[in-house]
Amino acid sequence: MKQKETMEHKAAGKNGVLRMAFVVLSLVLEIGLLVLFFFRLNQYFRWFQLITFIVGLLLVLVIYGQHKTSAMKMPWIILIMAAPVLGITLYFLIGLNGSTRKMRNRYEKIDALLFPVLHGRKETLEALEQRDPDAGAIADYINHYAHYPVWQNTDVTYYNDAADGLEAQLRDLKRAEQFIFMEYHAIEDKESWHRIEEVLVDRVHAGVEVRVFYDDMGSIGFINTDFTKKMERLGIQCRVFNPFAPGLNIFLNNRDHRKITVIDNKIGFTGGYNLANEYFNLTHPYGMWKDTGIRLEGDAVQSLTLTFLEMWNAVRDTDKDDPNAARFITQYDYHAAQHGFVQPYADSPMDDEHVGENVYISMADKADRYCYFITPYLIITDEMNHALGLAAKRGVDVRIITPGIPDKKLVYRVTRSFYNGLVRNGVRIYEWTPGFCHAKMSIADDKMATCGTINLDYRSLYHHFENGCFLYDCDAVHKMKEDFDQMFTECREVTAYYRSERSNGRRLLDLFLRLFAELM
Repeated sequence: MKQKETMEHKAAGKNGVLRMAFVVLSLVLEIGLLVLFFFRLNQYFRWFQLITFIVGLLLVLVIYGQHKTSAMKMPWIILIMAAPVLGITLYFLIGLNGSTRKMRNRYEKIDALLFPVLHGRKETLEALEQRDPDAGAIADYINHYAHYPVWQNTDVTYYNDAADGLEAQLRDLKRAEQFIFMEYHAIEDKESWHRIEEVLVDRVHAGVEVRVFYDDMGSIGFINTDFTKKMERLGIQCRVFNPFAPGLNIFLNNRDHRKITVIDNKIGFTGGYNLANEYFNLTHPYGMWKDTGIRLEGDAVQSLTLTFLEMWNAVRDTDKDDPNAARFITQYDYHAAQHGFVQPYADSPMDDEHVGENVYISMADKADRYCYFITPYLIITDEMNHALGLAAKRGVDVRIITPGIPDKKLVYRVTRSFYNGLVRNGVRIYEWTPGFCHAKMSIADDKMATCGTINLDYRSLYHHFENGCFLYDCDAVHKMKEDFDQMFTECREVTAYYRSERSNGRRLLDLFLRLFAELM
């Protein structure tokens, strides 16, 4: 039986890779044919050349006038000017970033239903602002622009190892009485997931409503396409975000990168880890795997419940909506032992507000003594580069931890291309030598921190659906600081090495790669 399961797992991975290869090949062929078609029209019809020139010029002006960072605009402008047919075609297919009116309307509709149900108190925000104006300013920004309130009456537990987070989730899942919601970028149909699946099936038999939601591209090498059917047979409701399939789809570039577990609206988990073996060091494709997470119990879990319900109801108009989704966001009596402030939040490419990036920039801006970050990828905008450098110039000890062993070598090369610009302004760079660090956290001055799914890269900050949690004066903040201190002892500091100028050839290659960093 075990040998049969192993064969099925290998087949699932192989089928996923083949499906991805087929879809990518199909997309490349479709784009290639479109480019060839318009190129031939330009060749044979002078009037079409004029149309292409006018469209390209207008598009360059439109892109230039957009309220976006220059790092997002300049690659498209250069590509359209250098190769008009290719640039115009790719921009309409990819550059629009999925901001279709239809998709925006769906998210606005469900948000209008859910957000008014949150039972956040204005007095909590005011109390934080009086206690610490800097932390209060960040919380006020999240409240005003992401619409997620700040909470108290919530206990927060920090896990410096994803395996510990998984064990805690399994214990809490076994106690579920009403519902279980799980939303993850990647699920692997192997040992780690099987332990969860066993508990979910048990809870289904006990009358608990269970919903599982995953991103198709994130899971494509881990599970078969019939995974949803398998879940439904087990009594588990299952949906797939944005199926990766042939066909030109401008929404294809936007993925669900969130990682959330909610139990009865009482207990919630989030952090950097997905539900796959490598995250729990059962396999070691890139040396040791470093990932972290947090457990919330109390009032703030309402925000995680809302974030899950938003995606569950808004992702596809062919799915049957839950007209009474707000029934899951209820209050219950809980008396927290901790007195800190907790603010789960989410970020979406469906609006023009880059909440994840702005929270990170604010952390550096408000720091007085130190501000630390850990991220698997470092592909940042000029604005964030400037904010981190300015904080360092103010005397703040700004440090960034990146992996010592990469999972994607090309992206790693782009990550390292940003080191020089940062260290020249006083930012210190560390690489975690045991392996690959997948955690996404920031911490400042022993009092405020973030933990969630948001990397310091374009995809996380601009293209993906993400979530995080802002913490102030929680026990978890101090545990995170201890973990950072421990990680620094396991890192090699590369600040001095990257302070020196690179060769002209390397600088040219780095500049070329960074032109396409937005798509990595």
